[in-house]
Amino acid sequence: MSDILVRLRAETQSAHEAIERDLAWETRVTTRDGYRALLARFWGFHAELEPALAAVLQDDAFLDPRRRLAHLAADLRFLGLGDAAIAALPRPHLALPRDRDEAFGALYVLEGSTLGGQVIARHIGRQLGLTAEEGCRYYAAHGRETGAMWKAFRQRLAEEAARGRPETIVAAATGTFDAMRHWLCAAPVPISDGEGRAPVAKVSQRG
Repeated sequence: MSDILVRLRAETQSAHEAIERDLAWETRVTTRDGYRALLARFWGFHAELEPALAAVLQDDAFLDPRRRLAHLAADLRFLGLGDAAIAALPRPHLALPRDRDEAFGALYVLEGSTLGGQVIARHIGRQLGLTAEEGCRYYAAHGRETGAMWKAFRQRLAEEAARGRPETIVAAATGTFDAMRHWLCAAPVPISDGEGRAPVAKVSQRG
């Protein structure tokens, strides 16, 4: 295990544990409405962060397979939201990455979430009857390639840390965990899907 990964695991542990404690995802995915509200919040987070990562890294070959905003949009459409309603979902005000070190700190959080996402995807499948093709594309993430993608990311992360500023990578990862926790754990409020159908759950913009 690389030095940067050891350091990230140790120094982000409390922030990581806080989001796992506060998110209570098992409770939130008990119903389709609750699950949809959670995905809507994730959509806002990724909608802000992914373009910023792309602008900093300028490396589509590396980043594009790791983008998950389109997966979230596909899941939300399957769950009843139209494109206009998705585009209108709230977004957080984030401290966006300004350089490669900050970008890789944020990516450590996003890519690491794909590992636990495999467990969550199986739970959602049992709970709600959804699959990677229908309604659970975000959590399914890289599917069978998740392990290989994580291994490749760890290697790239070690290379970036060797020529960059490890302390900045760690600080950015901790900040991303904290920002995600505040954003995802805000209370939901009901709204219309914008296309004349029944209200759907949407989260408030505080956090």
